Amino acid sequence: MENLSEISDIKHIAIIMDGNRRWAKQRNLDKKIGHKEGANTLENIVKYGNKIGLKYITAYAFSTENWKRSEEEVGALMLLLQTYLDDFAKRVDTENVKINIIGDIEKLNKRLQKSIHNAMEKTKNNTGITFNIAINYGGRDEIVKAVTNIAKDVKENKIKVEDINEQLISDNLYTKGMPDPDLLIRTSGEMRLSNFLPWQLVYSEFLFIDKLWPDFTPEDLDNAIMEYNKRNRKFGAK
Repeated sequence: MENLSEISDIKHIAIIMDGNRRWAKQRNLDKKIGHKEGANTLENIVKYGNKIGLKYITAYAFSTENWKRSEEEVGALMLLLQTYLDDFAKRVDTENVKINIIGDIEKLNKRLQKSIHNAMEKTKNNTGITFNIAINYGGRDEIVKAVTNIAKDVKENKIKVEDINEQLISDNLYTKGMPDPDLLIRTSGEMRLSNFLPWQLVYSEFLFIDKLWPDFTPEDLDNAIMEYNKRNRKFGAK
C-alpha cells in the first residue's frame, strides 16, 4: 500500500496483540520467545504504518490485569519492555516515529519508568506516526482517574458541574488531543475488548483475526485497512 491518504480516511488503529504465548507453545518454545517475537512484529507494523501514512497506532502491551500472571512471566515482560523501549527509541527516532506511553507508569519499576521517559523525550519532536504503547493500562482505571481529576477541579472551583461533558472527560484521558481509533484489530481469534480503550472505542470498527500476533504482517494490515474501507460508519445516524 503506497499512500494511505489517497485510498482511506483511516488515521488511528488500535491493536490488541493477542497470541504471543500460544505462538510459543505451538513451537515448544519459552513464553519469553513468543513475547520477543511479538515485539519484533509490533516494530515492523509501526514502521510500515508510518510508511503508508497512518497517524496513530495504539498497542496494548501490558494491562493492569496482566499482573495476575506468574511472577517469572511478569518479570520477563517488564525486562522486555525496558529493553524494547531503549533499543526501539534509538531506531525509530531516525524514522520520525513519536513514542507515547499511556497507562499508570508510576506503579512500574524505576528502571522501566526511566526508559519510558527517555523514549518519550527522545522522540517528542518527531512528526511522523504517534506510537502509543499501553503499559499498565486499564480502561476502567483510566476513566476513574479522569473522573477523579474532574471532581477535584469541581471541588477547587476550577470548573462547574454543568461544565462536565464528553469533551471534558476526553480531555482528562491518556489520549487527550488524539482522535479516537477508527479501527480496532485483535489477533488470535478472541472477540472481546479486555478493558482496552472502552471510552475511545465506542464508534470504532472492530476486526478480529484468527492469526496469532507474531505471525501478523504488513499485508495483514493492508487487508485490515481494505476491510475498514468497505464499511459504512454511521456514528449512530440512520
